[in-house]
Amino acid sequence: MDNILFYAPKRTNRLIYVLDWVFKERLGVDYQFTDSIEKATIVYGTLSTLGNQITIPQAGLLELCVTDGPVENEGYLAPIQSATGTWQQYPVLFYEPAGYSLPFDILSAIFYLLSRYEEYAPNTCFDKHQRYKASCSILYELNVLTVPIVDIWVTHFGTLITQTLAIQPRYPAFSYIPSYDIDIAYSFLHKGFMRTAGAVLKNIITGNISELKHRYQVNTGAVPDPYDSFSTISKLHTHHSTKPLFFILSALHTTAYDKNILPHHPAMQQIIKNIHETGTVGIHPSYYAHNARTFRRELNVLQSTIRQSITISRQHYIKFTIPDTYRLLIEQGIDNDYSMGYGTHLGFRAGTGSSFLWYDLFMDEVTNLRIYPFCFMDTTALYEQKLSSQSAFEALSQMQQYLMQNHSLLITIFHNFSLGSAKEWKGWGDAYKQWLKEVK
Repeated sequence: MDNILFYAPKRTNRLIYVLDWVFKERLGVDYQFTDSIEKATIVYGTLSTLGNQITIPQAGLLELCVTDGPVENEGYLAPIQSATGTWQQYPVLFYEPAGYSLPFDILSAIFYLLSRYEEYAPNTCFDKHQRYKASCSILYELNVLTVPIVDIWVTHFGTLITQTLAIQPRYPAFSYIPSYDIDIAYSFLHKGFMRTAGAVLKNIITGNISELKHRYQVNTGAVPDPYDSFSTISKLHTHHSTKPLFFILSALHTTAYDKNILPHHPAMQQIIKNIHETGTVGIHPSYYAHNARTFRRELNVLQSTIRQSITISRQHYIKFTIPDTYRLLIEQGIDNDYSMGYGTHLGFRAGTGSSFLWYDLFMDEVTNLRIYPFCFMDTTALYEQKLSSQSAFEALSQMQQYLMQNHSLLITIFHNFSLGSAKEWKGWGDAYKQWLKEVK
């Protein structure tokens, strides 16, 4: 038998969403619902003593039905209590060991993490950028933030299916997507008279003569700009036959959080066009692009530069709120978003490296916006975690091994400045080149 026969007391949008992702996307097997417990090969929410069946406890999180109407109040999404335990030596959510094949509701646990249910809860903690804090997440509390726990659960679930039902999952192959955020293209060049004059004056007042000399050498063409690694990045991916993603900050005004040269500047136009030849261009909305008008203006600049529609995005500063940001992206024609991760911590915000469709909890429906999680960002490793290049790449390699073992996807974020010649990033460029050889 190739198909799984699945029994559940109630079929809801939430349940179907999780089953489609687990069975079709991750395990590569098909399933059908059955109204007969006796005929079912997997029974959800009911203990069964029949042989050759897998039984899963039901925690109740997936019971909301679309016919009940959309949920438009925060009260329904109040924080829920989830008992925790262990399975296959890993922590689990919605623990219920009483006689079931699985000692936890794996479907509710996966839905809870993929939907980012905990981020909808009232009184959720945010940082100064209004970002959900990693330290508030259940995965942080369980000390598995750097472990793709959902991918591990699914792999062990696949093994149980093979052992019990003699169905062999067809797992996807491990893959890697390199990505870059271009939010400060140059350190010294093309900043305009006022910004350059202000920086020079600051160097003089603070006595930073070495930077003043360096700035002069760069602006006179004696040495390259320390952030200019675009040629190096292009050669790297040409050599490894990989096509990276580039998310371009196209803020139309300079702010404290948007320091790139403006997208209309000839130098920035040239960078965007060169990048378009090397990889895929996506939008990196400015810090204040949380409304349709600003977002559209920035998107139009990028699209007119490369003369092509842009359908991928990553939020600047990893600054987004659910559901508002995702609804804005959908309205603006974005199909794939690469913001699912933390700006302050390495690891897996949704517990997986694999992509998934966003589920709008308030509307109780799956959307067409596909979410691609990342687990590593260079600035997080250096500035937030205070890691050396060696320690950072060791942490990355460990997460890579988890993802390879569990047939998942690895996405990294680097910046052009971390791979250039800036003193604070010394050693990172060489370490990245070596790591790319190994992951390839």
